[in-house]
Amino acid sequence: MEYRLTDFLPTTKKELELRGWDELDVILFSGDAYIDHPSFGAAVIGRTLEAAGYRVAIVPQPDWHGDYRDFKKLGRPRLFFGIAPGCMDSMVNKYTANRRLRSEDAYSPDGRHDMRPEYPTIVYSRILKELFPDVPVVLGGIEASLRRLTHYDYWQDKLRPCILCDAGADMITYGMGEKVTLELARRLSNGESIRDINDLPQTVYLASQDEIPGGITADDIVLHSHEECLRNKRSQAENFRHIEEQSNMMHAQRLLQPLKSQTYVVVNPPFPPMTTEELDASFDLPYTRQPHPKYKGKRIPAYDMIKHSVNIHRGCFGGCAFCTISAHQGKFIACRSKESILKEVKQVMQMPDFKGYLSDLGGPSANMYGMHGRNLKACEKCRRPSCIHPQICPNLDTNHRRLLDIYHAVDALPGIKRSFIGSGVRYDLLLYRSKDEEANRAAQEYTRELIMRHVSGRLKVAPEHTSERVLYLMRKPSFQQFYEFKRQFDRINREENLRQQIIPYFISSHPGCHEEDMAELAVITKGLDFHLEQVQDFTPTPMTNATETWYTGYDPYTLEEVFSAKTPREKLAQRQFFFWYKPEERRNIEQSLRRIGRPDLIQRLYDKTSNLKPQTSNPKPQTPNENHRAKRHSEEPREEKRGRNRRHK
Repeated sequence: MEYRLTDFLPTTKKELELRGWDELDVILFSGDAYIDHPSFGAAVIGRTLEAAGYRVAIVPQPDWHGDYRDFKKLGRPRLFFGIAPGCMDSMVNKYTANRRLRSEDAYSPDGRHDMRPEYPTIVYSRILKELFPDVPVVLGGIEASLRRLTHYDYWQDKLRPCILCDAGADMITYGMGEKVTLELARRLSNGESIRDINDLPQTVYLASQDEIPGGITADDIVLHSHEECLRNKRSQAENFRHIEEQSNMMHAQRLLQPLKSQTYVVVNPPFPPMTTEELDASFDLPYTRQPHPKYKGKRIPAYDMIKHSVNIHRGCFGGCAFCTISAHQGKFIACRSKESILKEVKQVMQMPDFKGYLSDLGGPSANMYGMHGRNLKACEKCRRPSCIHPQICPNLDTNHRRLLDIYHAVDALPGIKRSFIGSGVRYDLLLYRSKDEEANRAAQEYTRELIMRHVSGRLKVAPEHTSERVLYLMRKPSFQQFYEFKRQFDRINREENLRQQIIPYFISSHPGCHEEDMAELAVITKGLDFHLEQVQDFTPTPMTNATETWYTGYDPYTLEEVFSAKTPREKLAQRQFFFWYKPEERRNIEQSLRRIGRPDLIQRLYDKTSNLKPQTSNPKPQTPNENHRAKRHSEEPREEKRGRNRRHK
């Protein structure tokens, strides 16, 4: 289907003229290429404002060098400038865990690296404040969201204050942005000054004590100051527990953090999770689902990944210690209706290159759709960052029946050959046996249907580690559950005469992980016939429990000291055990095992049957119980990779 320029939000003066506009209400500056699709935050915020009657334009990937012409070309907006730095944190997007440049920028045309600066939130904001000092600048997106209070920055290797201090902007709208952005636009349009808008939920701003609405009260949580956190890492750890708990509460408290300049960072509690009707309204906006015509002939890797996928819910109650999803989307699941999902699937089916296969029908965690607490009043008071760790909450309704209904409705559409589940699956939810026998039956049905109909040869799951101690710090289930799930996977493959693979993800150098833990991981995964390549080194990203543990040396919840591998040598010493099967790694691994006092593991890794090199050509057909190998290697943090199939604003 061919689209006209006017089917997209305008990006140039010429496109404004085509619409007959001589003034804009809001101008959004995006660090990503402009793709008019509900998986890309700038498009979602732009379409949301447009649907409310505002005139909106997007300036994608402006040139921040020279005379700043891209920042001046559309003039000044009537209400505010909005900065949407990208679907991924700019530094995670650009660098690996070893601080090396990635092979490509997935959100730029042809994967180019020179289309965005480091920390575009700060760079764009400073330029706009220099050019238009009287126009409000509002920060959104994951980069600002997760830097809304004192945070550790891995790439600068230092503790940084709220990003407003560096950017010079007026406000942060954190989390998923439709509600807060609409309300901000309404209030500014009604003549309020942004300096007076200090009670808006889901916003962050700087204020003196006298400017805080109602003053500091007993209901507020006053965090340790930024300066105290610089002096004392334990104070930073103590802060983070409050930050994470309040990010995941239905009725959160206001957070205040003092700064040395006699000002406070004020974090207002978030809006309630979106209802199904509100979420449907957002997804049902008139997206073209295409990159802007200016990119014709250019490949945008992130778009290739998601163009034939459909996101069915938001939020994740897994609470994994290294993951940013709940910090941005919250732990409560907001679901789309079946009608809305089917409507989008039919739009995908109209795409000229669609061949009948949906690449993903999922969400942050594929099988959390429709799940919630049975007693919602208990959920409203809950402070747990995870509903399934250390055990699955007995109040959680884990019934997969609604999700099965979605799968059946999609697969029944004429023209759909297969719908695959590309998002990660929580196998602990599939194995859980509750008092609800119907939920237990639905989980068993889901497991079989998932493996039979929705796996494209390889099912990705994330055990993350084999050490029970490390898994506990990760907030992941026992590795015994992976054994059980693999047994079920292999059994169903045998019964259905399938030859599918299970692809496990693992992390090295996570807080609490020692070399010996990685050595044992190598032995255990060897015993399962895995040659691991789908692995990553732990990357500290702002506002995760694991990052705060890694930086401070303390578990934020227990304040017990926790070891972390930090130097390149320590991290490499752990990482090498993933690749025990490579001949070039053997000598170093044997030396390491002797050094740490575990020479007994050498024979278990390198007995006569395991010295054979992995097959690289003309392999014989594999049965589910034979050698499973993950074919791709990625250092990209998976909470961010999965984010490509979600909406980050």
